[in-house]
Amino acid sequence: MRREAEKSAKELEEATKALEKRRAEIAASERTLKTKLASLQQLEQRVAAMRQPVSQMAELLYQQPLMGGILPFLTGGADEKTLRALSDANQMVAVRQQAVEQTSTLYKEAERLAGEAQELRAGNLLAEAQLAAEVDTLRQRSDKIVKSLTAALVKLGIKIDKVGRAALGCNPLRAATADHYPNGLIPPSMLCPLQQKGQSLRADATIAFVSLNEAYRRRFGKAMCVTDAYRSLAEQQSVYYRRPGFAAVPGRSNHGLGLAVDLCGGVERSGSAEFVWMEKNSKRYGWFHPSWAYSSPFEPWHWEYDPKIDSLA
Repeated sequence: MRREAEKSAKELEEATKALEKRRAEIAASERTLKTKLASLQQLEQRVAAMRQPVSQMAELLYQQPLMGGILPFLTGGADEKTLRALSDANQMVAVRQQAVEQTSTLYKEAERLAGEAQELRAGNLLAEAQLAAEVDTLRQRSDKIVKSLTAALVKLGIKIDKVGRAALGCNPLRAATADHYPNGLIPPSMLCPLQQKGQSLRADATIAFVSLNEAYRRRFGKAMCVTDAYRSLAEQQSVYYRRPGFAAVPGRSNHGLGLAVDLCGGVERSGSAEFVWMEKNSKRYGWFHPSWAYSSPFEPWHWEYDPKIDSLA
C-alpha cells in the first residue's frame, strides 16, 4: 500500500511539474502572440502612412493636368510652369514606385506575422485543451489513490467519520502542501489519523508509520504505543512549559510539522528489545532516531520521519 502510494505520489508530482512547465510555455507563447499582433498593427499603420503622400500627389496631378503642357515642351517652347509640373510628375512617379515596393515588402511581412499569429493561436488553444485533459486525468488518478488508501487504512484500524472526511488528509499528494503552513498551525484537514486514537501526522508520515506499526505488530504481537504525534502550537507551548529542557521551543519542533512521534510500550527505554528493533528496522520505513536524542536531551522515545531515507521504493 505504502509503496504504491509513494510511487503514485511521485508520478503525480512529476506530472504536476510538467503541467506547470506547460502553463509557463503557454503564457510565454501568449506574450509572443501579443507582440506579433502589436507588430502587425504597427505595419498596417506604416502602410497607411505610405499611401497618403502618393494619394496627395495623384490628387495634385488631377488638379493640374499636364496634357496641355506636353506639346510646348516637346517643341522647345515649354515655360517654367510646365517644366515644374513635369518635374512634379516625375517625382510623383518615383515616389509612387518606391512606395509600391516598400508597401509590397510590408504586406509580405504582415502576411508572415499574421500566419505566425494564427499558428500561435491554434497551438495555444490545443495546448490549453491538452492541459485541461491532463489535469482532469491527474485529478481522477488522485481521487482513486485516496479512496484506495482510505479503504486500506480503515481495514488497519484507523477511525474516520461516516463520510471519510478525517481520512482526506491521507492523500500523499497533499503532503508537500502541509509545508506551506507554519509550525504547529497545520489544519486538521491536512493531517491523517493514526491507528492510535487521537494521534495524527502529515499524510506521508502517517502512511509510513502505519507500515512500520504493522511490522512492529508482527514482531511483538501488539501495536506501537504512541504518547504524542502532531502537536499544535498551543500544545507545544504547554509541553515546553511543563517539561522545560525536554521539549523544543514552540514553533521549532518536528511535532509541529506532523513529522515526529513519541513512543512508549518499551521503545522509551534505551537498550530494550523494542528500542533495538526500532533502531534496526525503522529506517526501512523512513523513520529514524535523531542523533541529538541520544544525548542532548536524552529522548529514546522520540522518532522522526524523513522520506529521503526511506529505502522501500
